[in-house]
Amino acid sequence: MASNSPAPEAPFKSGIFSEEGAARSTGEWNPTAETIRPRGRHKHRVMKQRGGFARSSTVLGVGVIAAVGAGGMATAQNKPAVSISLPDAITESLPDSLSSEDAPEVDESASYAAMGLAGQEVSTGQAGAGEALRSRILQQAEQQQASADAAAKLAAEKAAAAKAAQDAKKAEELAEKKAAKKAADAKKKAEAEAKEKAEAERLAKLAKSFSLPLSSYTITARYGQSGPMWSSGQHTGLDLAASTGTPLKAVTSGTIKSAGWSNSYGYNVILKLNDGTEVMYAHMSSMSVSAGAKVSTGQMIGRVGATGNASAAHLHLEVKTPGGSGIDPLSWLRGKGLTI
Repeated sequence: MASNSPAPEAPFKSGIFSEEGAARSTGEWNPTAETIRPRGRHKHRVMKQRGGFARSSTVLGVGVIAAVGAGGMATAQNKPAVSISLPDAITESLPDSLSSEDAPEVDESASYAAMGLAGQEVSTGQAGAGEALRSRILQQAEQQQASADAAAKLAAEKAAAAKAAQDAKKAEELAEKKAAKKAADAKKKAEAEAKEKAEAERLAKLAKSFSLPLSSYTITARYGQSGPMWSSGQHTGLDLAASTGTPLKAVTSGTIKSAGWSNSYGYNVILKLNDGTEVMYAHMSSMSVSAGAKVSTGQMIGRVGATGNASAAHLHLEVKTPGGSGIDPLSWLRGKGLTI
């Protein structure tokens, strides 16, 4: 920006004040209307304008445009011209480079270029600084939106991948659990089958050492059955009906504990097994063994009858544990591998 140089001091001549100079006064100067009347040659002149701008205004305007143009916010296309008038005494003292006729012109296109506008755009009026700013903002907004979309897409892909991995892990864990359960069930089933097979083998082997007391029979009364025909009110054994004289066999090997008459039981034989269990045969028509005799499995010990408190020919079979407690003969025989 151009600056105005200070006006040179007016020369003084001896004794008088004139257009060429003034004498130094030793006394007080009293101005009058004549001395302060404006002179024609001191009239102010308006500096000549170029291109719609006052030259001094152009210098100042370029500074404003350059300062504001960096933000893309201002344009000088429609800015009105500003005139600056200076007294002759000042304009005469200015350097020739800033005189009204020879003041340098400012390249306005350079100012617009500082704002990012092409000279052709400014000269043709196709785009102003506001339009350029708008275009820049839209371009930046599009770039930011594209970046945001890309980031959102990447985040969605990562989330989908994480969910897929989590689902795959859950599916794998579920498959492992199912496989483990299937294996456990198969193992349990195999163990149960093996146990059942072992029990069957045990019973088959045991059955070889046990035998049913009758080959042919009909169950007429079960253990624990209630009725008035029994003195205790409940049946204490298992009744197997058969014809009188049908052979009775030892259920397993053992020793004859007693053999003889036993009141309501009639002819009665008690077989004591090696483990201490006692098996009693009652209501026999006849006995083939005596006390103390050793018998083996299936050996005949007497015949079916109806002696004692009996209404028909049958075998009354009782089983007692080594401690003397009565148990169900049917369950005991089945426990020995016998089918009854």
